[in-house]
Amino acid sequence: MSRKFSKNIETFIGCDSEYESAQAAVFGAPFDSTTSFRPGARFASRAMRADSWGLETYSPFQDKDLADSRIFDCGDLELPFGGPEAALAQVENISARILADKKIPLMLGGEHLLTLGAVRAAVKQYPDLRIVHFDAHADLRDEYLGVKLSHACVLRRCWDLVGDDKIFQFGIRSGDKSEFVWGREHVFTNKFNFNGLKENLKFLELNKSPVYFTLDLDVLDPSVFPGTGTPEPGGVSFMELLEAAIHVCGLNIIGCDINELSPHYDQSGASTAAACKILREMLIALTQKL
Repeated sequence: MSRKFSKNIETFIGCDSEYESAQAAVFGAPFDSTTSFRPGARFASRAMRADSWGLETYSPFQDKDLADSRIFDCGDLELPFGGPEAALAQVENISARILADKKIPLMLGGEHLLTLGAVRAAVKQYPDLRIVHFDAHADLRDEYLGVKLSHACVLRRCWDLVGDDKIFQFGIRSGDKSEFVWGREHVFTNKFNFNGLKENLKFLELNKSPVYFTLDLDVLDPSVFPGTGTPEPGGVSFMELLEAAIHVCGLNIIGCDINELSPHYDQSGASTAAACKILREMLIALTQKL
């Protein structure tokens, strides 16, 4: 008697719904060609999917279960090495398709520059888009080493699209002086932590403004999260990030990403575990709003 085998498809835990019925769609973007210090973020999405099976789908933090959400895992994009424009175009295309289908795209980076591709898609459908940005780095340089498309410039390129007073940064503790000087006139920046996050974002909640949420995991202190390309001491704790991310995901989030995990810089696996748990909580908060 012959047996029928099923395809071996690895998804992030709990993200195995059919696309047609899904509320959100996860996709991996394995690219780190503009990383300025330690590369390796291209390996994050695969590592997170593999390690997610060490998690439960139930969240004791929110008393909700990821199994009650409808999430589709698209797998990884096949992104070219070298110049970033082709990679950004692929990210924009898949984000635009997911948005057009009235679902929330959630990208697993990859380096932070890839956020630009997703924001390009989002702002076309939501011209009044706001961006909430968690990061150790301002990422507001106009250019880095003569190049305007770099992970060090990604929020400046996003500003090119959305304009003044629509980018809200938290946890920032590193950057060139010129970034902070320029930023004071054009974006909201809360340095070092998440103090005042709820108060500063209250009007976004009241107005139901469309929000893109980009989370660079190096906002965490490297004593908690060493597995990243540009670690910056003085960051937030895991629980501080967890609470802040859950709150932001309660806004009118139309797209989001989680990026800059470089798993091989933390052989203990603790950084990947932290990234997986943050992602689980974000997915629940995005799809099971009160």
